[in-house]
Amino acid sequence: MKRALILFGVFTMSMAACNNSTNVDKSDPLESGRGFIEASLKGDYVKAQKYMLPDSTNMEYLEGLKTFNGKMNPEDRRGYSDANIIIDSSISKSDSVDIIYYTNSYKNKPSKIKLVKKNNDWLVDFKYTFIDN
Repeated sequence: MKRALILFGVFTMSMAACNNSTNVDKSDPLESGRGFIEASLKGDYVKAQKYMLPDSTNMEYLEGLKTFNGKMNPEDRRGYSDANIIIDSSISKSDSVDIIYYTNSYKNKPSKIKLVKKNNDWLVDFKYTFIDN
């Protein structure tokens, strides 16, 4: 009985740790942006989706990114996963819209993401990344 209680305690703490690791901070545009970029680079699309503005176009782009990542050779996938995020600039367009310009240390290709504030959460409007502004 004592052993069963110990195993139950270990299991419960493990589950709590897993649940905490899936929580994401969306209270700040820079934190949300970095979280999304990092999850995307690591191929953690479940986590990346938690930072996204939920609409059909964004989900289609995320599915496309998953497909692209799945076709990548292991060396490139590892390169992206190990890459550092380099924030070039963050521009507030209004009190509810920010744009983050960034690169990563693996490919060093300039990119951008748009964050919008919705219900006090800063969410990535991923489709903006693919619009030529």
